[in-house]
Amino acid sequence: MNVAIVGIGIHPFGRHPGVSGLAQGAYAARQALADAGVGWADVECAFGGSLAAGNADTLVSDLGLTGLPFINVRNGCATGGSALAMADRAIRSGDHDLVMAVGFDKHPPGAFNADPEESGLGRWYGETGLMLTTQFFGMKIQRYMHEYGISAATLGRVAAKAFRNGARNPHAWRRKPLTEEEIANSAMISHPLTKYMFCSPGEGGVALLLCRADQARRYTSRPVYLSAVSLRTRRFGSFEVFSPWLAPSPPEGRGGPSADAARAAFETAGLGPKDVDVLQLQDTESGAEIMHMAETGFCKDGEQEALIRGGATEIGGTMPVNTDGGCLANGEPIGASGLRQVYESVLQLRGAAGDRQVPGQPKVAFTHVYGAPGISSCAVLTR
Repeated sequence: MNVAIVGIGIHPFGRHPGVSGLAQGAYAARQALADAGVGWADVECAFGGSLAAGNADTLVSDLGLTGLPFINVRNGCATGGSALAMADRAIRSGDHDLVMAVGFDKHPPGAFNADPEESGLGRWYGETGLMLTTQFFGMKIQRYMHEYGISAATLGRVAAKAFRNGARNPHAWRRKPLTEEEIANSAMISHPLTKYMFCSPGEGGVALLLCRADQARRYTSRPVYLSAVSLRTRRFGSFEVFSPWLAPSPPEGRGGPSADAARAAFETAGLGPKDVDVLQLQDTESGAEIMHMAETGFCKDGEQEALIRGGATEIGGTMPVNTDGGCLANGEPIGASGLRQVYESVLQLRGAAGDRQVPGQPKVAFTHVYGAPGISSCAVLTR
């Protein structure tokens, strides 16, 4: 049973005083329903997630008390990707024909205030400062830069691209382009990462409507097919947020959850990185986008320096990355973030991305989201 995405909806990301996270999720859900030309009563099942804005299943109070099964999903920054994976499986199993995946959040300003005990860690771990994810990501990219010859200038180029792309995106939070110099000279947060190299916790909502592929044209003349979605957790020896350790002799060739999820998604889709026309990668900070380019198979470790300098990851490049500005420009409302990537990919494959449209009528898109304590979800979309 193949799966198609026939409806998409988004509530703009950013800060929205007086608007609850739940209301932003409901707004996105109504947009997705309207895009597919159906009502809430037509939806047979839903999966949704939020970290800080309440249980997603309470959306039924706004959308309608139809009695459908609605499953709450919470899986760190991979919450949206996990909701998508479950919605996909609900259709492939033959249990349902029309399913919604929805995510929203409303985080307060400042860094995420995570509790170490929720991740199976002792209180001591928080006392060291490592529950502050900026510290972890700073250490991880330092190590990667040392091992593979990535320069600080490349970190700035990634962020500058994000803000340029975000300026073209009406739903983005940060819509002001910044120069590489402004980014490099902003406040140092966790060396080598400065203020504008990090994303910010924010607000927003995204909803997607999925159906059986053989029924897609009932709802849209431009279906996008979910050729594969894969969800993986960390293996022994991988180095992950809230799990920052390495085996004494790490198994060779295993990689982390991002590598595993990407490999599985491509295998299921019968495609590879060279077939992809546009890709969205988790960019919690500039270094994450760089590392994830290699982890998901789009280049070898260390090749990012030349690719980024040469413009490969720009909208008109050979591997456009984060065409909507990514997390850096949009911020990260955890429940919605992974679904935002899919929303952007559907727009690109429909040829409806406006000023940020990738040229050449893209046919294949790839999304990747990564969350604590080592969870990744990857999807391959085709038209």
